[in-house]
Amino acid sequence: MEYRVLGTTGITVSEFALGAMMFGSYSNGDHDESVKMIHSALDAGVNFIDTADVYSQGESEVIVGKAIKGRRDDVVVATKFYFPMGDDPNRGGGSARWIKRAVEDSLRRLDTDHIDLYQMHRPDQNTDIDDSLGALSDLVRAGKVRTIGSSTFPASEIVEAQWVAEKRGHQRFRTEQPQYSLLVRGIEADVLPTLQRHGMGALTWSPLSGGWLSGRADPTASSALRASWGGMYDMSDPANQAKLAAVEKFAALAAETGLSLPTLATAFVLAHPGVTSVILGGSKPHHLTDLFANAGVRLNEDVLDRIDEIVPPGTNVRQNDAFATTPSVQDKRLRRR
Repeated sequence: MEYRVLGTTGITVSEFALGAMMFGSYSNGDHDESVKMIHSALDAGVNFIDTADVYSQGESEVIVGKAIKGRRDDVVVATKFYFPMGDDPNRGGGSARWIKRAVEDSLRRLDTDHIDLYQMHRPDQNTDIDDSLGALSDLVRAGKVRTIGSSTFPASEIVEAQWVAEKRGHQRFRTEQPQYSLLVRGIEADVLPTLQRHGMGALTWSPLSGGWLSGRADPTASSALRASWGGMYDMSDPANQAKLAAVEKFAALAAETGLSLPTLATAFVLAHPGVTSVILGGSKPHHLTDLFANAGVRLNEDVLDRIDEIVPPGTNVRQNDAFATTPSVQDKRLRRR
């Protein structure tokens, strides 16, 4: 396992981070098995764990808290807030009111006195970023949070947050967590260069593109969970047909280079100089064993050029897979006078 400095924070993290989304009722409700998986990752050299309050409605954080007990000083813990945590409309978003409540809930579930990286899970179009950054700055000053970051912010809002932080004297976002894979490369055009200009670390998620690059026999097979993911596996969509064609070409390239498809996919993401750490997750022990075995694999220029021929740099094969927010289009209130 190799290690990199997280942006300009001075915090050193493993090149692979353990994603805890699948721990809890969302996927694996066996706490003991999940804890063992976390311990296996830590024993393999991973020192970075990423979770969120919304993952299994807090259960993931509870499991992570159990796993790091007695090892807290050796682990960089990241969690997130924003998505609804109940029916009350004020239990979510980026308001100062919710941030200061959400952090206390996360600290309790994680059974720790501080969070190393506290991230805003999505932009909040109903809250001034000045208010969100002000509340997060209070948490840093109080010692409850060490540093702050964003997740799935478009480049324009990353820049706005940096500008507001400088103008108002707030803590600034030091990291961003974007989606990035062989099939979803849009962030190369704007987000990754923006992060590099502002000295921000990038923690990328979904390197296997929701299972499309997992190497299984049928990456398009649907399930109840997948059915809720906005048509990502609907083969009547021409963009998904294009994805399948690209996956077949990537599989052939991987075989030609003596790698598995997941290894090619994760090594590709790590190859970008703007990427600090790649979030890997799974619901069963063998998922992580296979993925963490890829540590240290590096792709040469020839392979990277071949990848560019299949999916050009800065493009998404299916635009909706990027989970990017376009509020002026999607929120009807913002397109009416």
